Amino acid sequence: MTRKEKTDQVRIVLTLLEKNNQIELADFLESLTSSEVVYLMSKLRKRDQHKLLTIINPEEAADVIEELPDSQAADILEEMKAGDAAAIIKKLNSDDRADLIIELDKKGAEAILTEMNAAEAASIRKMIEYHPRTAGGLMITEYISYQAVSTVKEVINDLRGNAEKYKNYHVRYIYVVSEHNQFLGVLQMQELLLARSDQKLSEIVIKEVTAVNADTSLDKLIDLFETHNFYGFPVVDDQHHLIGVIRRKNILEAKNERTIHDHLQTQGIVGGDELRTMPVLTRSKRRLSWLSVNIILNLIAASVIAFYQETLSEVIALAVFLPIISDMSGCTGNQAVAVSMRELSLGIVRPGEAIRVWFQEIKVGLINGLVLGFLIGLTAFIWKGNIYFGLVVGGALAINTLVAVSIGGTIPVMLKKIKVDPALASGPILTTITDMIGFFLALGFATIALGKLTF
Repeated sequence: MTRKEKTDQVRIVLTLLEKNNQIELADFLESLTSSEVVYLMSKLRKRDQHKLLTIINPEEAADVIEELPDSQAADILEEMKAGDAAAIIKKLNSDDRADLIIELDKKGAEAILTEMNAAEAASIRKMIEYHPRTAGGLMITEYISYQAVSTVKEVINDLRGNAEKYKNYHVRYIYVVSEHNQFLGVLQMQELLLARSDQKLSEIVIKEVTAVNADTSLDKLIDLFETHNFYGFPVVDDQHHLIGVIRRKNILEAKNERTIHDHLQTQGIVGGDELRTMPVLTRSKRRLSWLSVNIILNLIAASVIAFYQETLSEVIALAVFLPIISDMSGCTGNQAVAVSMRELSLGIVRPGEAIRVWFQEIKVGLINGLVLGFLIGLTAFIWKGNIYFGLVVGGALAINTLVAVSIGGTIPVMLKKIKVDPALASGPILTTITDMIGFFLALGFATIALGKLTF
């Protein structure tokens, strides 16, 4: 879609808002794709966003909110009247409700929960107690369960009698529990429909089903879904009570969000989530918290150059290669960081295995260091016609490549061991150390060979 077409969509919505045309507005929003809804809402002023969400009915408003990033949706809802926001949140799936409430500030969240009925509010409060990257934090509570003593006829009658309630439950399985709500097994809809009407669920339930604990981590859940081609898994608490269902869709979304979050953190976006619709001061604070630290780290690296400024003034040509040595070493180190982060997330490497990781990286670093050192050294020799200059530049890059992969591979593992987020801290540590050592090697070698570096 062209920029003009998107602008026309905004204009259409503003016109419909001005006319308070609820029906046409709802129909128009339903015709938009997910990305078009996100773009549209980002282009509307706050008051128009609020008016749009209150003119259409809460269920339609919930469909709009569901398309938006959580941070953007929360920013809109927390400035609405608590009652209006609560009416919209009530129409969302349980996992989406919890995600939004977590994003809201404490005061705003409490005001919205107060507007909801006691059972709904209690359910949300319970869900937000779980870590967002565990089964409890990712599960949905919209599932259908029956006690094992129920007959097939009773279950089918209940399903038909509550068809309107269950239509959004994505029913594929029925979960069978004891009279104390302890998970016993599952039934596919097909098996239920083909069973005799007088049979009890205890006679036909499939008991060989894996249930996951609410505290199961995202990494373990990813591994479970990659191993088994299931739609979902029941989630139980420590007493084996059925409390929810974790779907493949939830895991894929969480995995993607974590990847984006970790990437943003490696780029210095503290908090891992930023949109340009956020307040300017908030965005600035998130970036500055990392950039201000990075100034200090860069000053430390630059101090090496200051220490060797006399050598640099004698061999000014070396200044051309210092950024190359720094950049190439940083690139090779970041490759090692990426592999370690990936293996940590998959469980292939565990915190505390830094020595094994280093041994594996050192072999790659030796090969790549020699190749890169030879190429840059040959370039320096051809440019200045001095073999010693080529050896200084090539040797510095070769050794620093070895250092970079060693640090890049082991730092995430060691940071994970001491409970520090490797996604946020690995980059600055790697950059500072490789810059310092790269400058030190190049300028140190040049100082040793200063008498032979005549061009």
